[in-house]
Amino acid sequence: MITILQAQGQGAGWVSMVLPFLLMFVVFYFFMIRPQMRKQKEEKNFQENLNKGTRIVTAAGIHGKIADVLDDGVILETMAGKIKVEKSAISRELTVARYPENAPVKEKK
Repeated sequence: MITILQAQGQGAGWVSMVLPFLLMFVVFYFFMIRPQMRKQKEEKNFQENLNKGTRIVTAAGIHGKIADVLDDGVILETMAGKIKVEKSAISRELTVARYPENAPVKEKK
């Protein structure tokens, strides 16, 4: 009878050691991995749906307007001229609909 109780006690010790690691992994997944996957999906969707005339900023900080959309990138019209940029280098959109604070300031006459 004593050996059966001792065997059950040892099994419970193993579960109590694994449970914290399992709990840590679940918390890590929901707070770190899942939001990162969602962000990557949104970024990919944004880059796939770029349109001509959209004002954007690249990861390097170059501001411009999309002049043409190609298979592997876009032609970006800047103050200095036109340059070709990879779609993956585009970090965010600057259109007035998405960022109203970037609207041109109207001068009073």
